[in-house]
Amino acid sequence: MGQNLQTGERLRPVDLARGHGLSTQAVRNYEEAGILPTAGRTLHGYRTYTSLHAGALRAFLALVPGHGHRTATSIMRAVNQGSDDEACRLIDESHAQLLDDRRTLQAVESALRDLEPPTAAEPGGTFIGPLAQDLGIRPATLRKWERVGLVSPRRDPRTGYRLYDEADVRDARLAHQLRRGGYLLEQIAPLIAQVRSAGGLQPLEAALCDWRGRLSARARAMLTGAAELEAYLRKRG
Repeated sequence: MGQNLQTGERLRPVDLARGHGLSTQAVRNYEEAGILPTAGRTLHGYRTYTSLHAGALRAFLALVPGHGHRTATSIMRAVNQGSDDEACRLIDESHAQLLDDRRTLQAVESALRDLEPPTAAEPGGTFIGPLAQDLGIRPATLRKWERVGLVSPRRDPRTGYRLYDEADVRDARLAHQLRRGGYLLEQIAPLIAQVRSAGGLQPLEAALCDWRGRLSARARAMLTGAAELEAYLRKRG
């Protein structure tokens, strides 16, 4: 493939596919999706590609890890339609989302650092009044948090009163800390769900470390994608 590019020879679908571990049908699909410029045709109707198409394919494959398949497709389609401003807008949106994800991660990490050590849970659970008093909030706030899924207290079978077990108290404390950090309830809900799925705060720390690593990898992938896209834009002229 590299030799073909240097000599400027026309490339077949298989020439593009082989260098990236793709099928020839995948290359054709990418062209039909607008990821690649429209291919030339031989007298017999066979597709022919050039180094420009190879550059477009490299740019797309480099964009996918950082931006996702759908956004990478939209970026390449915009570029190939001459809408460079739209491509830049899409890239900006991805960077803004990455920054928002970083801020969310930092908020959770900060909330965990500032979380007060848990007090010993009451045998059988904690009632809403003492928990609200301990957090410095109104019982109505805890009821609101229950409605949006931040806490899920059970009911005392004798009195019908809400009883918060150790996990509920933990979730309420974390929600309270995040609310103090300015986060909305709809932003907190998925984070509380993540705590529950991780099995608590201690296992969550490992999940947060993995999350941080994935964000860093995504940021590096965006840099790689930007370099390949810039190379393609220079080749396109």
